[in-house]
Amino acid sequence: MAVLAVLAGLVLLGLAGSVRVVQQYERGVVFRLGRVTGAPRPPGPTLLVPLVDRIRKVNMQIITMPVPAQEGITRDNVSVRVDAVVYFRVVDPVRATVDVQNYAFAMSQVAQTSLRSVIGKSELDDLLSGREGLHRGLELMLESPAVGWGVHIDRVEIKDVALPDSMKRSMARQAEADRERRARIITADGEFQAAAKLADAARQLDATPSALQLRLLQTVVEVAAEKNSTLVLPFPVELLRFVEQHTARSDRAD
Repeated sequence: MAVLAVLAGLVLLGLAGSVRVVQQYERGVVFRLGRVTGAPRPPGPTLLVPLVDRIRKVNMQIITMPVPAQEGITRDNVSVRVDAVVYFRVVDPVRATVDVQNYAFAMSQVAQTSLRSVIGKSELDDLLSGREGLHRGLELMLESPAVGWGVHIDRVEIKDVALPDSMKRSMARQAEADRERRARIITADGEFQAAAKLADAARQLDATPSALQLRLLQTVVEVAAEKNSTLVLPFPVELLRFVEQHTARSDRAD
């Protein structure tokens, strides 16, 4: 009986050792005597043949991989440091396990070399403001090797572009000069419109001299409202002519 109990215990231990649990976010690739057997095992408990089968679990979640900052010279000869981030996930566990030794490390190396290549092919303005096109270009460069490794690229984004201090100062001076230029253009445009309005007013007053006299009298009233003790007012010749013409018409009427 003791021998049977020992044998039963060994069998139970063997069965317990042959059961593996695959998590919901994983898939299990089973190797039997060194060869992949069938499709990847789904989530849940899976039974292995003791001493024959070996399982390797592959994470199927989206992996966020930061790409270390890469130094390079842009096409317009500006030295920059650019870092990025890559979002990818495994879609073929067998290929990700068999065809590449470490798919995460391989993706990191490809991302770094691709980022340096993009820096050399781009201009500074593209890195600062035209990143959408660069993101698509990086994604295409990573997609080609990733497909062979059973990996799908979800998204690639450039995080930051570090510029030399001298370039930052130059860009600040350029921005300041541009703002000053726009301010001068706005001021000049306002003065031009004001001059045009004054010219129109002068033509209107020249066509009707009486309007000029009325405007002068209105100005006198406005100045007198300031409670000045003394008011010096030039007496224009046009006003004398207006009074003379009005007196002459009154005499003829009498």
